[in-house]
Amino acid sequence: MDIKINISHGLSEKPFLCFEFSNSSCQKLVYPLQTRILLYFLFSLCSIVTITGNLLVIITVIHFKQLHTPTNYLILSLAVADLLVGGLVMPPSMLRSIETCWYLGDLIYRYYAICHPLQYHSKMTSLATLVMIIICWTVSAALGFGMIFLELNILGIEHFYYENIYCDGACMVFQSKAGASVFSMICFYIPAFLMLCVYLKILHVAQRQVQAIQSTNSQQKKEGKATKTLAIIMGVFLTCWIPFFLCNIIDPFIGYAVPSLLFDLFLWVGYYNSTCNPIVYALFYSWFRQAFRIILSKQVFQNDSSRTILL
Repeated sequence: MDIKINISHGLSEKPFLCFEFSNSSCQKLVYPLQTRILLYFLFSLCSIVTITGNLLVIITVIHFKQLHTPTNYLILSLAVADLLVGGLVMPPSMLRSIETCWYLGDLIYRYYAICHPLQYHSKMTSLATLVMIIICWTVSAALGFGMIFLELNILGIEHFYYENIYCDGACMVFQSKAGASVFSMICFYIPAFLMLCVYLKILHVAQRQVQAIQSTNSQQKKEGKATKTLAIIMGVFLTCWIPFFLCNIIDPFIGYAVPSLLFDLFLWVGYYNSTCNPIVYALFYSWFRQAFRIILSKQVFQNDSSRTILL
């Protein structure tokens, strides 16, 4: 989703407008040129790193046959979602955040869906994984597009929104109390709770299996490393998105008093989750690092490189 930008210039007798000749134009905040250049550089760098990192993850899972497992298909799904964030969400959001107006037209309205299907089960089949991925993407798309194009976010307060909030040049998802509560619960709070429950179950099962088979120290380290990596991925996800969704669910109940710039800041912090995931894989999985080296050194174009054994 995107956020509301409704900022008055404040320091000028005549405020800047998104559209100078429109009677219903939003007001515009104009940053100094040096600030705009710096922000464009930082946001562009973030987008490039996100695209590059997740593209490497996608190529790695698709190319190397060793990685064709149900668990890695989930990583592939997550990487595709993160790639879309970096390639399709960050660039227009960068323009909106820096220019503080939306100049790309009404048809390119904000949509994004974060889908983190985290599972860890040795008996999960490829078919079950595929079904879960399809359901996850379908629900995310239906929720995102449905909320925007059916205007479910302003259900019951349509008159107030169009009379007091809407203006030319805005790119926002203004939400009623019910809309903000339902959207935040479905998109974040319920999935986050389920993720924590799944992780605790994984931790419990892993510890029980280690004790049952009286594993060696190397096996214990492997189990512990996998559990630790999952915990870090979840921790990064929660850390990045909690600030935004706290503001999102609280804002309608305090008279929409959360500053727009703070909303924007927290939204970009959430976007950075898509940047961090490939970095976590590279730091904690040696076989991902080896795959990245093979891809970047162009060895991936050699015959039978897909059958390379990654250690």
